[in-house]
Amino acid sequence: MKHIIRTIGIFTLFVLTMSCEDKKTKQKVDMAITNAQVIHLETGTLENQDIFISDGKIQAILSAGTENAYEPDTLIDASGKFVLPGFWDNHIHLRGGDSLIDNNKNFLKLFIANGITTVRDAGGDLTPSVIQWKKQIASEDLVGPTIYTSGPKIDGLNATWAGSLEVETEEDVKNALDSLQELQVDFVKLYDSRISGENYLNAIKETQKRGMTVSGHMPFTVTLKETVDAGMDAIEHLYYIMKGCASNEQEVTERLKSGEIGFWDAMPALMQAYSDSTAQKTFTLLKDNNVFVVPTLHIGKTLSYLDEVDHSNDPYLTYMGQGIIQTYQGRIARSMNATEEVRNNRKELDTFFGQLAQSLDQAGVKLLAGSDSGAFNSYTYPGFSLHKELETMVQNGISPLDALRTSAYNGAQFLDKSNNYGSVSKGNVSDLVILDDNPLEDIRNSQRIYMVFKGTQVFSKTQLQKLLKSAIMD
Repeated sequence: MKHIIRTIGIFTLFVLTMSCEDKKTKQKVDMAITNAQVIHLETGTLENQDIFISDGKIQAILSAGTENAYEPDTLIDASGKFVLPGFWDNHIHLRGGDSLIDNNKNFLKLFIANGITTVRDAGGDLTPSVIQWKKQIASEDLVGPTIYTSGPKIDGLNATWAGSLEVETEEDVKNALDSLQELQVDFVKLYDSRISGENYLNAIKETQKRGMTVSGHMPFTVTLKETVDAGMDAIEHLYYIMKGCASNEQEVTERLKSGEIGFWDAMPALMQAYSDSTAQKTFTLLKDNNVFVVPTLHIGKTLSYLDEVDHSNDPYLTYMGQGIIQTYQGRIARSMNATEEVRNNRKELDTFFGQLAQSLDQAGVKLLAGSDSGAFNSYTYPGFSLHKELETMVQNGISPLDALRTSAYNGAQFLDKSNNYGSVSKGNVSDLVILDDNPLEDIRNSQRIYMVFKGTQVFSKTQLQKLLKSAIMD
């Protein structure tokens, strides 16, 4: 009997010792988000899980309530809420000259307040400031999204946008890319206001030789196939996709080359010559070459209806400041002064682009959600407009899941950042958004933000509201 009691005593001591050792060996983590409905964009599944975070990275994801070896300093109960990667706005502009530096810096708060943890700055004239902000955000000395920037755009002589690198020869193209590499830009942005077709295609080929990512508009003096064959990684806006889907693309291209017609003159002819068989070949070309497309539907709708919609009482105007609002006047004036035929053509084009975006999605072409927000782009507000872009995609027949994928998931793929971003996965940076309701059921729920995680920074709903309040400009 004494032997049995002694054995039980030794066993109890062993269990107590092991229990103490278990507590000692539990891994300390900064926080745990428990009981969350995690939206896995890569699979489309929804799972009830616990997420453990430390040093701005996801350490583990386990089924909710699973026994684990982690001891969090902070516990966040996400019962009844939905977690997905922080949103990416894949087409914004930080620009407008030195007088608008503070306004553009103010945009950074608006992105975070809207759950946008990463932006792709597609060309501007504030590159020194943008690079400084980028570094400060990375070191968490400034609140804002991770910025991937192209720096100044490449265009031809007498370019439309201030700060553009103007090229006239093949040597100019190489020099422009040299300067962008020296700036350590994240990708190259090509613009089509003045660049020749030859220099445009040469620029694409040269970026590929240098291992650089390139996106852009497309001069109508080249075909979409020539652009893709040269190595273009992403097409910004749908004008150029429409051209590649028209049975008369070659004819229109020749008329543009001869100067017989201009860019806007070509629109009705291209839209009317849309051919499903031609379009399917174009979609296959884009898909096979892994070319991404940025539809920018929301800005298209906003600009197409400037003559009908009164934006003077938009709540978001309070965050823009008079300097930005003043830049809106050019597009507004052009819209108001346009003929009735031009206005109707623009609205027909807007409807057509919505249908084209759906067709691209159905064909498996990868889309990128981008707002095109920034100075000069009237009433397309930084932060808020990304959610309107997702909403517009769904209104045009794209599923909520596919629309969500066009933000962080596809954005990370495009810039080759999937090892760190774009999904709620172990080892990824903890850029996350907690939503009050399910965006897979209603895409408008992407705006119902409960918390935002940006690396080691955590913003509660109260803090997000304070951030918005601090962003009001006189």
